[in-house]
This record gives sequence, structure tokens and C-alpha cells, in this order.
Amino acid sequence: MKLNEIRDREGATHSKKRVGRGIGSGKGKTGGRGVKGQKARSGVAINGFEGGQMPIYRRLPKRGFVNIFAKKYVEVSLGRLQAAVDAKKLDAKKTVNAEALLEAGVIRRAKDGVRVLSDGELKAKLTLEVAGASKAAIEKIEKAGGSITVAAAAKDAE
Repeated sequence: MKLNEIRDREGATHSKKRVGRGIGSGKGKTGGRGVKGQKARSGVAINGFEGGQMPIYRRLPKRGFVNIFAKKYVEVSLGRLQAAVDAKKLDAKKTVNAEALLEAGVIRRAKDGVRVLSDGELKAKLTLEVAGASKAAIEKIEKAGGSITVAAAAKDAE
């Protein structure tokens, strides 16, 4: 194979559809948009519009409260931690914190911290340093012979 022989595989690229180029093209006149009305025009953004009737999101009463200052934690199960230890991605001898979990690929991003949940079994003796943990998770970690340090900020939130 030479450089001048390199090309895309058959069917990899499609030629652009030329609309509005005469009735014989099959995509002439209305250009595949149907006929008339607002949606036949360009620049239509009518999401949630109900033809002038009061939209449902305005008719219904607003309820509840969303705390914009709430912390967003990454949830990690004990089973996931054990799987990472078994796959030799996590070193059981070192302290397991958000940075270690990121490097091991257990979590994608740290957000406001890591919260450990009790799903799955934990056999490894781990030393964890996290933002939060469920009571059941703490029991399972200590039962396996490990230790857990929950950050002070997470304790204030609970």
C-alpha cells in the first residue's frame, strides 16, 4: 500500500443532500420540510410551546426546594473496591483516598469527595480516607480488619 492509495472505506462518507434544487431532484420546492407553518421555517425553537395555551410547566404549582450548596459525592461500593484490589489496580497496603481511586480508574472524577457504600463483600484489609461512608460500610471495613477515616466536612453535613 502506498500513500496515494489510501482512501476511506466504501460507504464511510455520504455526499451532502442538496435540497431545494428543483422539482426533478425529489427534494425540491419544500426541501424535505413538508409544507407551510412555523416548523417549515428556519430558526424554530418551540420546546414546551403549546400553541399559546399556558404551558404545563407554568400551570402546575412548584413544590420543594433544591439546595444549590449541597455536596455531590461519588458513591463507591465495597464490592467495587474489592474488585480493584483483586485486579491489582489498588494497593491494599497504601491509604485509599480520592486520588488513589482516580489513578486506579475506580472513579471518573472526585466531585466533592468519595462516599463508601456497603454493597458487596470486602476481604482486603484497607485503610480508607474518604468524605463519607454508610454505617454498614464502616462495620464491614472494620470487620475485614481495615480502618476508615471520614473527613470532618462530611460529618458536619450529616
